[in-house]
Amino acid sequence: MNRGIDHLVLCVDDLDAARRFYERLGFTTTPRAVHPFGTGNSLVQLQGNFLELLGVVEPENIPPAEPGHLGFGAFNRAFLETGPGMSMLAFASDDARRDQAEFAAKGLHTCPIFDFSRQAMLPGGGQATVAFSLAFVIDDRMPEIAFFVCQQHAPQYFWKPEYQRHANGAVAVAEVVMVAEQPASLGELFAKLQGPGNVEAGDDRLTVETARGRIAVLSPRRFAARFPVVPATDAVGAPRFAGYRLVVEDVGRTEALLRERSAPFRKEGDGLQIGPADAFGVVIEFAPESARPSPTE
Repeated sequence: MNRGIDHLVLCVDDLDAARRFYERLGFTTTPRAVHPFGTGNSLVQLQGNFLELLGVVEPENIPPAEPGHLGFGAFNRAFLETGPGMSMLAFASDDARRDQAEFAAKGLHTCPIFDFSRQAMLPGGGQATVAFSLAFVIDDRMPEIAFFVCQQHAPQYFWKPEYQRHANGAVAVAEVVMVAEQPASLGELFAKLQGPGNVEAGDDRLTVETARGRIAVLSPRRFAARFPVVPATDAVGAPRFAGYRLVVEDVGRTEALLRERSAPFRKEGDGLQIGPADAFGVVIEFAPESARPSPTE
């Protein structure tokens, strides 16, 4: 089954500062929410997927790790020990338990289903309960990151048009970018996650077409060539999430807004890039629909 990109978990060491930075970039952020397991978040809702700014806000409420389980709070707290960045990638699901069974049948390393709920602030005031079921996939080659599917049980309270309108014209996450020493070595993993027909390996790269958006796994050399805003390096260690591309309605309008707000960015080709030193450990790229990467990029 081909699963679309649902959201990116952007793990930050200061949730309030991250919200202020994203609002400076022209995003509308949702009110801060707190999970019952020690983390808190604020979202950037887009058209069909979203960004989750996630911080550890109540460390005393993070449950101790259990063998065989991926503790969401503990995992992201450990991730932050080496700095902020993108810790997890979520795919959309309408049945997390079915997906978990499918992953396990294919030999992927899964964990028990994680069900939880929280209160969400509605745009007009008031609160509603939103609930989720997550099914995780982890890989020993990438101990600091994880993949999961996310099933929403009350989407009518989650998605709100007021939260999906952004001054910078952001529309959707078009691409998630990873860096790996040997991108092709991850082909089997993604074939099991997304179906073999959606995975293509090339020279120092791997591309995965999902039902909504693309995953690009690049060698350090290719990554540095594509994102000059990031200092070049020849060694990255374990594969990791390194950035993401957003489609915007009018990149000229986005550029004007960033300049007006003195936001840090670099113009590169048809896109605008913000480096990880400013963007809490990841590269953010704004690009027009016409700049969506080709299969050979």
